[in-house]
Amino acid sequence: MTARRTRYAAYGGSTRPPYTITGTDTRRHLDTEIVSCHICFMMKSVTNGEAPTLDQARRQVEHYGLDADPQAVLVAVRLISAGARVGRAAEVHFARFGLSTGRYRLLADLEDHGGEKSPSRLAADLDVSRATVTGLLDGLEREGLVARRPSAEDGRGTVAILTARGAQRLRDMAPEHFGRLEAMVGGLSVAERTVFLDLLARVVRGSEALADD
Repeated sequence: MTARRTRYAAYGGSTRPPYTITGTDTRRHLDTEIVSCHICFMMKSVTNGEAPTLDQARRQVEHYGLDADPQAVLVAVRLISAGARVGRAAEVHFARFGLSTGRYRLLADLEDHGGEKSPSRLAADLDVSRATVTGLLDGLEREGLVARRPSAEDGRGTVAILTARGAQRLRDMAPEHFGRLEAMVGGLSVAERTVFLDLLARVVRGSEALADD
């Protein structure tokens, strides 16, 4: 088994690389693949209720002989874990009102834009696929929270409309919803929240590194 194949097997993958790379990008690709598996390994600790530590990140990076910054890896892992945890809590929260996170976001977006919008625009603004929007609209329409009508601009298309029942659902949940959102970040001062918003925006931009080819 070659050294390259051994490195793939070392972190639980196949002894065959996912695809062949030649030239100077080989080392970079291998490092990216190994760091990805390192993140998955550390995420298992988070799932088991054990917060990964800087020492753990450092040991993993050193084990694979990488140049990655252990603290940067740890921050990324903690952030991914925090996002998943907040996402699960949000689903529990919105279920109180007979909604999901996706359904709420769609209703709120309609309300913010005069009560109607095309499915394609909803998909773009919510950063989801058209198929996802179709599924959300189907469920909300069955409950009478939204309706569809032919588009006045494009007779072949449709627009989604926030119904009176949908608007009332948003009004009814608003006091508890916004109260819980405020409580969620209650441990941060106004100044800390300002800094956090700036840091969060930068991290979100950096998240493209996870999806880039």
